Amino acid sequence: MSLPPPAKPVTVPEFRAARSQNRKLAVVTAYEFTAAAIADAAGVDAILVGDSLGMVVQGHSTSLPVTLNEMAYHVRCVARAVKRCLIVADLPFGSYHESPAQAVRSAVELIQAGAHAVKLEGGERMADAVAAVVRADIPVMGHVGLTPQSVHRMGGFKVQRDAEPLLADARAVEAAGAFSLVVEGVPSELGAKVTQAVGVPTIGIGAGPGCDGQVLVWHDLLGLYDGLRPKFVKRYAELGAAAREAIAAYCTEVRAGTFPAAEHGFK
Repeated sequence: MSLPPPAKPVTVPEFRAARSQNRKLAVVTAYEFTAAAIADAAGVDAILVGDSLGMVVQGHSTSLPVTLNEMAYHVRCVARAVKRCLIVADLPFGSYHESPAQAVRSAVELIQAGAHAVKLEGGERMADAVAAVVRADIPVMGHVGLTPQSVHRMGGFKVQRDAEPLLADARAVEAAGAFSLVVEGVPSELGAKVTQAVGVPTIGIGAGPGCDGQVLVWHDLLGLYDGLRPKFVKRYAELGAAAREAIAAYCTEVRAGTFPAAEHGFK
């Protein structure tokens, strides 16, 4: 399958305009240079440098231990690779909860690291933080529904089915100035209702086909992570299995003395 032709850079206004153009948005997470370069060349609309790296990169059971300094490091790695897609960076747990002023300081750090926009979790109770960051001229992507940073309050990574507070959260984040909205872990019908209730693009993850776009974690869609396998994930490849086979073959050849062969050496 050939790659799409080169395209002009994706900006925040163009990302937001996709909804009025009836154009679906494809978003993936990436956390380092090589993955970001591949995703960018493949034609994604945006890369989310997500705090999900706490699980798929750092090996934690949740995203809660990830720090702002660690997020900035990964944003810098991604920014060095990207030529055209939008870069959105997660504000990690504890980096915006204290006050709107703290949210602005944290967002500034990620923008200076190379992000084009930031994402923060929460609806009505975080609307002031969203508004403050937007007033600082930093684009914000909201996040409602299953918010992983609230895992303890929610009692785990559980589907959120209560429509009324979810719709209120979505409207509050939009009113605060968010240019788009991640909707996670809700029934498909409710994901469609959220999309109809707001005027900005919704990016679903486990929220059904009624959203304006979709996001998946890099390691999930490529079959690289087995720590958690949500129902909503489609694995487009099994690169974990392929990597294990390749490394096993390498180990066999090294131990048998067949690698390196003559063609792998210098004269």
